[in-house]
Amino acid sequence: MTAAEGRTAPDEPPPTDAAALRSRTLRRHRGPIALGAFFLSLHQLCEVLVPVAIGLTIDLAVATGDVVALAWCVGGLALLFTVLALAYRTGARLTLGVAEREAHLLRLESAHRVLHPHGERSGLRSGEILAVATSDADQAASYARAWAIGIGQVTAIVATTVVLLSIDVPLGLGVLVGLPLMLLALRFPAARITRRTEDKQATAARATAVATDLVGGLRVLMGIGARRDAALRYREVSDRALTASVGAAASNGVYTGLVTAAGAVFLACVAGASGWMALQGRLTVGELVIVVGLAQFLAEPIKGLGLVGQLFAIAKASARRMVRLLGAPDAVTPGDRVLPLPAAEEDPSDEPILVLRGAGHRTLGDVDLTLRRGELVGVLTTDPRDAEALVDLLSGRANESRGATTVGGIPIEELDLASLRRTVLVEEHGVSLFEGTLRSNLVTGSDHDETRLMTALEAAAATELVDGHPDGLDRPVRDRATDLSGGQRQRVALARALAADPPVLVLHDPTTAVDAVTEEAIAQGVATLRAARGGATLVIASSPALLARADRVLVLREGRIHAEGTHTRLVEDDPHYREAVLR
Repeated sequence: MTAAEGRTAPDEPPPTDAAALRSRTLRRHRGPIALGAFFLSLHQLCEVLVPVAIGLTIDLAVATGDVVALAWCVGGLALLFTVLALAYRTGARLTLGVAEREAHLLRLESAHRVLHPHGERSGLRSGEILAVATSDADQAASYARAWAIGIGQVTAIVATTVVLLSIDVPLGLGVLVGLPLMLLALRFPAARITRRTEDKQATAARATAVATDLVGGLRVLMGIGARRDAALRYREVSDRALTASVGAAASNGVYTGLVTAAGAVFLACVAGASGWMALQGRLTVGELVIVVGLAQFLAEPIKGLGLVGQLFAIAKASARRMVRLLGAPDAVTPGDRVLPLPAAEEDPSDEPILVLRGAGHRTLGDVDLTLRRGELVGVLTTDPRDAEALVDLLSGRANESRGATTVGGIPIEELDLASLRRTVLVEEHGVSLFEGTLRSNLVTGSDHDETRLMTALEAAAATELVDGHPDGLDRPVRDRATDLSGGQRQRVALARALAADPPVLVLHDPTTAVDAVTEEAIAQGVATLRAARGGATLVIASSPALLARADRVLVLREGRIHAEGTHTRLVEDDPHYREAVLR
């Protein structure tokens, strides 16, 4: 196993720019790249020696009629082709392996960055992140392979020049001067390829993001009759991606044509010059064969360098997009204090476990809120943005908030993120379930207690998922739980949160996809279970069933708390509250 294989992506520091990412690629695969470049160079050297061997055979064996010399020449050619084939096979395997390993490491880094507890602020949507972690990772990784290929092509050109110089100095000097000038001129269209490729990758990523959103919300779109509008939106984005892809392909095609044409002109010049020298008697027949053969062969490394230029341009564009994700700043900047919060039965005090004092964030004004052990508090918001802002505050994602939020007496921004997550569990409205089994979607941490899981399912009114299936808790669940209804997915997510049994549980609209009878059962189950375990619960919802079970309800309107009381009193005294919850 190489050093690059043994390292995991998270061990590497994040690159600061595209150049740093490309340099790091070369550093962490320097061994295989060097070996690959050596064998590809050996292959190219053997390619150069093929016309040399044929020319020598003509001069030393065919022209003289020496049978022994002919046998030696044929044996040498056989050995030369054997080395040529094995060198290419070994070099190609090494360089392709480097590209695949680097792409794998980049995908690991992308996953690690996206799944990091601190989050990321790249501004990329989920579909764009998918494109970066797949297509861009592959293309950025090709940079390492391009270097090895380029070294092999340069070796071929240098070896050809040396042979030509040994045959005729002016001819060799012509190749030595003319080739760098031609390659320098080909650098200018390569910059255009970089720009076109970056645009193509960006528009393709946006199209992927829109497609991901449409697939995820297809049922909703069909339900509200917006399928046609969504299809038109995707068509527009897809057309832009197509235009960018065609533009990039055109640039690549023009560049390839220029490289081929330049190689052909260069070949014609060398062949013409050598033919004139042969007519002048300056070259033997064998030397003419060598020169013409090398001139023909020289077109291949020239085209190869053109391919390397394309690979460099494409890798540069993809590296920029990779760095945007890998180098993105954290969404959350936590502290390092650990919360030594005892279990509910060990701490009978009435001190608040969660306190918001003058906490404002986004649409929220200065909000004051306290939550004690065993207490169930409801929050009714008239604006969904207020609910989302409150969820951000309670989950520790609001670094720029005003006021103070404390958990167990410690400011939330000073808490270690893992400690905060163990203490305050925020179950957001958007449900995330994964392929596996019902049990694997319910289990949190190392606690696999089946009794605890069944108790949580019962409180979430979801026991029929177990009772109605022969595999029980081990019933299979498809990717994103597409084999479950919206209400079933919501109840499984709620059961998972209840099974975790955190000291503070925040639920955001946990029953919007269930019927009224099931909602009533869930409200009773949640209230009973959380009270029995002494956990503090905050429910952000407009469900009268849930709010009726709350010890008190806060009415959040226009970013501020306008009323507080029991559900019954607020229904009687507050017409806005009554209108919002009674449906």
